[in-house]
Amino acid sequence: MSDKHPFDPALFRPEAISAETRAINEAIVKAIADMEEWWNVGAQKMRDARARGEGPFPLAPKSDAARTIEIPGKGGHKIPLRIIAPENPRGVYLHIHGGGWVLGAADQQDPMLERIAKNAGLAVVSVEYRLAPEHPYPAGPDDCEAAAVWLVENAAKEFGTDKITIGGESAGGHLSAVTLLRMRDRHGYTGFKGANLVFGAFDMSMTPSQKHFGNERLILRTVDIEQFGDAFLPEGVDRRHPDVSPLYANLKDMPPALFTIGTRDALLDDSLFMHGRWLAAGNEGELAVYPGGAHGFIAFPGEIARSANERIDAFLSRVTG
Repeated sequence: MSDKHPFDPALFRPEAISAETRAINEAIVKAIADMEEWWNVGAQKMRDARARGEGPFPLAPKSDAARTIEIPGKGGHKIPLRIIAPENPRGVYLHIHGGGWVLGAADQQDPMLERIAKNAGLAVVSVEYRLAPEHPYPAGPDDCEAAAVWLVENAAKEFGTDKITIGGESAGGHLSAVTLLRMRDRHGYTGFKGANLVFGAFDMSMTPSQKHFGNERLILRTVDIEQFGDAFLPEGVDRRHPDVSPLYANLKDMPPALFTIGTRDALLDDSLFMHGRWLAAGNEGELAVYPGGAHGFIAFPGEIARSANERIDAFLSRVTG
């Protein structure tokens, strides 16, 4: 990202995209051109392939520093939490992974969690929430809410600090926003120090950028968004209900937030719109726009990923003071 204002039109023009970013995007499209569709082969088969490092994202090695605990969820369900923590953390980061509410796992981004733990000095707690279509809405949001409640009650005892931040990528950005709203409305808790919302999906009824992205296989196409949404949401659910689409919620009393988005992401409008509503509700919010960034771009080595990740680490460090 340049030093330009995030709404400078120059950031959104083709000439703003670096040669390196163009090459990364071309490589992504080529690498997954013939990849099977998860809705044809089954979600579990695709999850297993991801766990082996097959697919668009680089294989993330497991951290020796990670440990997993279980906490109680709704109805007796046990929720695994993957924890990577430095000695004497200055705060806690509740992390929610992406994957369209269908794919992904808490142990598939250990290097990112390690980086945040090291650079921001935070105990990182990643939620292994239940996935659709086997466990559709509200199972995943319920698990994330339960993890947040547990952290609010136990962070000081477990980690020596009650400074809690929250965040995630894609579906994890969506679930982070939903969790913030549930914690405010259901538990009266507005103590989160910050929210790191990375290319989140905030409107399940589909923003214009979702609808018009098309079929270029740059990680996330229009058809992918449709299939993920249908798997996550049972038939008849109001897709503009605030618990489903946080863009439509009353956003008062939210913490400072950093919205990270690339201009070649089908979810571009979600971050642009959510950032605007965040500010209009009287909250602090930053919008970081990265020319040419595809969905998931922070996982691919390159200058815009380095720049975005540095800003994320600095933001999390700053808000936990």
